[in-house]
Amino acid sequence: MKAFLILEDGHVFTGTSIGSAREVISEIVFNTSMTGYLEVMTDPSYAGQAVCMTYPLIGNYGICYDDQESRKPWIDGFIVRELSRVPSNFRSVDTIQHFLSRYDIPGIAGIDTRALTKILREKGTMNGMITVNENYDLDTILPELKAYTVRGVVEKVTCREREILKGDGPRVALLDLGAKRNIARSLNQRGCQVTVYPAWTPAEEILREKPDGIMLSNGPGDPSDCGSVIREIRRLYESDVPIFAICLGHQLMALAAGGETYKMKYGHRGGNHPVKDLSTGRVYISSQNHGYVVDARILEEKNIAHPAFVNVNDGTNEGMSYVGKNIFTVQFHPEACPGPEDSAFLFDRFLHMMGGDR
Repeated sequence: MKAFLILEDGHVFTGTSIGSAREVISEIVFNTSMTGYLEVMTDPSYAGQAVCMTYPLIGNYGICYDDQESRKPWIDGFIVRELSRVPSNFRSVDTIQHFLSRYDIPGIAGIDTRALTKILREKGTMNGMITVNENYDLDTILPELKAYTVRGVVEKVTCREREILKGDGPRVALLDLGAKRNIARSLNQRGCQVTVYPAWTPAEEILREKPDGIMLSNGPGDPSDCGSVIREIRRLYESDVPIFAICLGHQLMALAAGGETYKMKYGHRGGNHPVKDLSTGRVYISSQNHGYVVDARILEEKNIAHPAFVNVNDGTNEGMSYVGKNIFTVQFHPEACPGPEDSAFLFDRFLHMMGGDR
């Protein structure tokens, strides 16, 4: 069956439908990873987005449900150049096309993903539609695409009730803003008892339990849309509890402390982004997935926080260390699995902040 990807600037790509035949409007982004497509599809940070994989052959090792980053896929759509329809992997139990159909996610294969990526790099991230309707009307569709905005995605992906991972070490409160499984797992493997809280949990409820540390997770969407969450994080910021934040959590902490964020032209999404530790000069290869970034200059000018990491490619902020606070935050993913594990030591640093050892 034919499928079409229509961009808000009028570009139309024709390919083959994979997965659901449902029509969807979404923000279109690209990911440069060569592997890890299941982890991408099940990363809650992609809620509200359709993902184009820049690597030309996707699906050759199939689907292994044990590798999911959360309980289900969150992407709105999936875009590939060539889809491998006969996976070869002793761990594979499913195919991408069946996986997409099972979760009612539309996709398109057979388009020039290099051309699509170049458009997004030159013009910036834009909205698009995946449809199987051959009688589409651009005059009707384009205004809809331009009007579309990603809203309410943190509420969509967060857990519904709190969950406890038992451990005999420091007690960590993890605020689930769209957390990948491996954040809690990385803490739990180091002996921490992790209590996972829904994103809307009041700070008072978290602090009442007297945690040894607080973790703010990754998540989707524009951080400035999370007004009520930011207000609660401000209360956590004002406490003396050690805090470690990743990705969206990093951005929300900056906003809670009086900083600002801004939208990037096309974001960072992939598994090979170099980040420099400004305290040591050492460079780590990181996994990233974000379209917004913290304006470090504002926090530094107010002497609220100082940059701790910087992106080697474009100089954007990748982490902050807060003045007079036991708080540090990073934009990248030290829990990436699979992916670069260069920065996994940051969990050990957090453990040390809480007075524990690995």
